[in-house]
Amino acid sequence: MGDITRIATDQRRSRAVVYNGIVFLGGQTADDRTQDIRGQTRQTLAKIDKFLAEAGTDKSRLLTAQIWIKDINNDFAGMNEIWDAWTAPNAASTRATAQCEMGASDVLVEIIVTAAVGKIDA
Repeated sequence: MGDITRIATDQRRSRAVVYNGIVFLGGQTADDRTQDIRGQTRQTLAKIDKFLAEAGTDKSRLLTAQIWIKDINNDFAGMNEIWDAWTAPNAASTRATAQCEMGASDVLVEIIVTAAVGKIDA
């Protein structure tokens, strides 16, 4: 068994956990929740990029993603527009997207990803 590395940990949770060559990111949301779905998705993906980099990997190594949207009927297309522009070419992960009652009323999207740690595509 390998060592476990925890990133941005407090009493309740870690933002990322690296174990056995895989990084597991906890749910990420936007900091500026006054933004629309596109703005919140951009901010959320920027946070994901940051935590993936801290773990020694990037979005080209994504394995799976879970995306929760507050209003899938109105915001699915806008979220997908930003997601599609963000994902690395030829590196689509598995993905599930669902409508969800969020923990805070102003959160429009929350994203969890899992990625392999290792060689980063340039």
